Amino acid sequence: MKSGVGAAINGRCSRTGEDEKISAMSTVLVGTPSDAAPAILAAGRTDITTWFVSMSARHPEGRDADYLEWHSLDHRPEQHRLHALRTAFRLVSTPACRAARAVSHPRYDTVDHLMTYLFTSSTGLEQFGELSTGLAKAGRVPYLLPPIERAVYALNGMLAAPRIKAGADVLPWWPAQGVYVLIEQGDHSPSELIDIPGVAGIWWGKSLPMGPPYTTTAATDSGRLITYCFLDQEPASVAQQLRPVLEKRWAARGLEPLFAAPFNVLVPYQWDRFLP
Repeated sequence: MKSGVGAAINGRCSRTGEDEKISAMSTVLVGTPSDAAPAILAAGRTDITTWFVSMSARHPEGRDADYLEWHSLDHRPEQHRLHALRTAFRLVSTPACRAARAVSHPRYDTVDHLMTYLFTSSTGLEQFGELSTGLAKAGRVPYLLPPIERAVYALNGMLAAPRIKAGADVLPWWPAQGVYVLIEQGDHSPSELIDIPGVAGIWWGKSLPMGPPYTTTAATDSGRLITYCFLDQEPASVAQQLRPVLEKRWAARGLEPLFAAPFNVLVPYQWDRFLP
């Protein structure tokens, strides 16, 4: 599988009639969920171990749509030359998504773009860097976004809601409407979030102690936990349902929330559909 999180049927951060259609479509899903079917799991489990997460601000000249088009049609497809790369996907914030953030530490206030690459091993990052250098030397990097943070995480856990039938191993390829991104200082499984309506599945992991050029985070950030909630309802609506559960989690678990924000999944060839 070499494609990323699927394009949303409708991922707008405002309620439309399409959401009701999507809910109705869920009735076509029948049978035993993959994670409860040993014969399905025996066919293969994910070999992803490592996330590379790049957070950026909006384009300083307002050329976000041009950047998204270039990155999606040129830069990102080339990354699949890398043997260790399993998939990659892009998330975009909008003003409505930004308004639905539960927490945003000052270091993350300007984050509007988020790019995720999933590798079988952290050793794949060296080739990742070499390829980026090669593309730049070939004159293939006409756009850059202001970088906010780069970080590397280990994959520590995953869950899929039984109602979606697909297993947790394949969530990055499942057609999400959006992703709720959670960054916390501390260590406690986010598994309780799977029961929130609109949360179809969860991946989470701990930060890895790696230095530049792969990370821009400080050594004191080594205890951070990142969580991706894959959503099958519009992101801002799910964000409102998540907020009280997250606030209870932070109070009860002694976790320090750094970032809690909904994002849209980029829709191919609709580059201006979701913009900061």
